[in-house]
Amino acid sequence: MIFPNTAILGAGTIGMSWAALFAATGRKVAIYDPAPTAEAHVKHFFETSAETLRKLEWEQAGDTSGLRFTTDPAEAVAGADFIQESVPERIAIKHDLYRAIEPALAKGAIIGTSTSGLKLSELQEGFENPGRLVLAHPFNPPHLIPLVEMLANDKTDADVLDAAQGFYESLGKVCVRLHKEVPGHIANRLQAAIWREAINLAVEGVASVGDIDKAVTYGPGLRWAAMGPTCLFHLGGGEGGIRAFCDHLGPALKTWWDDLGHPDLTPAVVDTLEAGIREETHGQSLEELAARRDDLVLSYIRKLTAKD
Repeated sequence: MIFPNTAILGAGTIGMSWAALFAATGRKVAIYDPAPTAEAHVKHFFETSAETLRKLEWEQAGDTSGLRFTTDPAEAVAGADFIQESVPERIAIKHDLYRAIEPALAKGAIIGTSTSGLKLSELQEGFENPGRLVLAHPFNPPHLIPLVEMLANDKTDADVLDAAQGFYESLGKVCVRLHKEVPGHIANRLQAAIWREAINLAVEGVASVGDIDKAVTYGPGLRWAAMGPTCLFHLGGGEGGIRAFCDHLGPALKTWWDDLGHPDLTPAVVDTLEAGIREETHGQSLEELAARRDDLVLSYIRKLTAKD
């Protein structure tokens, strides 16, 4: 097994999900979080996520026997081969944590940071020797969604990125690599662009929040689940492929780009979104919505990964 001893730093939504996946693969997991309720929340999450993980064929899903909890980050990383850092998205908090754990790191240990938008170069400033830190951003929830966005740079030790990718792939992950750092990485920038225009359409009165979401769910969202936008437009170009598509629809796309909005998340805009969500969800709880999301995503993942 690659990296049998793991540590989770931060047991919030992302950290709990990582912990459930690590444990389901049979790895030992030490969990650091200063909150007094962390252990109870993690164990509850293990219970609620176990069925999904079993459907992904992780036979030890829900097993808490290999868990260890601590409020000392240095104690959590002691003896760990691989560490997943998922503390709050504030550079000072992460730097303080890195300074606390560095003296306790085992030789060769790798740290993957779950940061959703901070730059690797900024994060590395928290270490005296940052060579074992890589960007490893999951998509929520990481126990279910396969994507991990990865980045190393000239301060990263030569073997680390390949070793980290091998670890994530052993968890069933699909890894993509950034060639340069940008705020928000790849997937968050893409979804930010789509959401910006969804907000613009809502506040401009073009359609309701619910119908805009339906337009994605029952239209391009189905295609995007199968292939990325550039490959789909390549198909749309017929025999001429992407070049024919750009020749045919390029001028029209340029007019759409020029007309896209730039809304701000003002209180009034947030009020519009909140009212739209209430109408769209018909009183469903967050747990009910999450369960529906997970069931739909799980069915697609199982189909995508099925062996013929």
